[in-house]
Amino acid sequence: MAEQRRPLVQQIRIGIIGTKAIVDKIMKVIEAFPSFDALPLVYQDDEEAPALAEQIGSEVEVLFLSDPLSQRKVKEFGKVAIPVHHVPVTDAGLYKALFHAGLQGRLDGGISVDTLTETMVVRTLKDLDIPGMQAAVYDGPAYAPKESLIAFHRQQYESGASSVAFTGVESVSQELTRLGIPNEWLLPSDQDIVVSLERALLSTASRRSREAQIVVGMMNIDDFGTQALRRNSEHEVQKLKLDIHRMVLDYVESLDGFLTHLGGDEYLFFTTRGIFERETGGYKTIPLAKDLNKTHGISLSIGMGFGQSASMAGTNARIAMRKAKEVGGNACFIVREDGTLIGPLEMADPVQEVLSFTDAELIKRAEDAGMTSAYLSKLLNQRARSGKYEYKVHELAHLLDITVRSAHRLLQLWTDNGLVEISGIEKVPRGRPRQIFRFVFLE
Repeated sequence: MAEQRRPLVQQIRIGIIGTKAIVDKIMKVIEAFPSFDALPLVYQDDEEAPALAEQIGSEVEVLFLSDPLSQRKVKEFGKVAIPVHHVPVTDAGLYKALFHAGLQGRLDGGISVDTLTETMVVRTLKDLDIPGMQAAVYDGPAYAPKESLIAFHRQQYESGASSVAFTGVESVSQELTRLGIPNEWLLPSDQDIVVSLERALLSTASRRSREAQIVVGMMNIDDFGTQALRRNSEHEVQKLKLDIHRMVLDYVESLDGFLTHLGGDEYLFFTTRGIFERETGGYKTIPLAKDLNKTHGISLSIGMGFGQSASMAGTNARIAMRKAKEVGGNACFIVREDGTLIGPLEMADPVQEVLSFTDAELIKRAEDAGMTSAYLSKLLNQRARSGKYEYKVHELAHLLDITVRSAHRLLQLWTDNGLVEISGIEKVPRGRPRQIFRFVFLE
């Protein structure tokens, strides 16, 4: 069955097909890929995969299957002319499964393993310091029919060679459980999914066409005047400027970009989208910000603009810079050609959860409800840094730098427009209970 997807504009559409458990896992990981607009489809049996692939083949640029067997069936029987990838199971999944089996007391004999190679299994057992364990590894293809895998594990168990089976196919695990054979399902790790999604992204036509797209970056040194006043002489101030310029120049050079100094504490630079994405780890972090903060105690505000033309990219860079300043600096935001906002990227302070994207429709909805761009930016920044969705009135007033009375008025307005709802009540020893407000539109 099809699940709901978030409508975005001008993103790379990717079809996610598989069992519910794997699809849910992929959908969580894909939040770190703002370039993707995911269309998830769940099947009950891998025989359904080819039909589902044909169903959405004309709507997406790439297909992402939950296992090698369903991928092979799509390629053999599905009439799709787009790249098809799958999530591999590696020895990282075996580590977790062995640990869980050990806790259940199941590792009192040999084991049988499918999906993984013998080299992977031997290496894992050696790393876990249990090299003496007997392991029977299925030596057929990774896309073997599930009937063959079930027969393999059953034969190993009934012969006494194995006390527990490890399988990378969910339907095989379910059938082994029905037969009363102890087993563990090898789930792909998040890192396995990330690597596979990166390969899928690189295979799309849109990605290849966007690699050479010119992007515009604006960079501003936060509160440089205060930093200059801390220096003992004009000579030290000039040395600081030279050091900063050298570090900025080195960073832009790493982007194969072009830098121009606008005077004072502002810089303008140009690079290509593909290089910028790779150097930021997929729009996640700005190494220059950490280096400057560690070396000179200085923070940066950076705005990046993408666009179909240089004019649009420059305008979006200015908008992104304004967002970075509105949250108090030490931030980098990206505004893409469709108005989508990405950020904040990790700067001098570690960001626990990177906000993948905020679509233009959400931004417009917030502004129509009376939420200014400055307030929205601060809420987005706080969400990315701490994952915070809920506030009491005095907490919101402190974050937005407004009075408690103004915070009450705004919360009432935003509640009326469906952006906020009351999620609970906090009782206090003295005084009236405090309401807790949840910003549901940020979830």
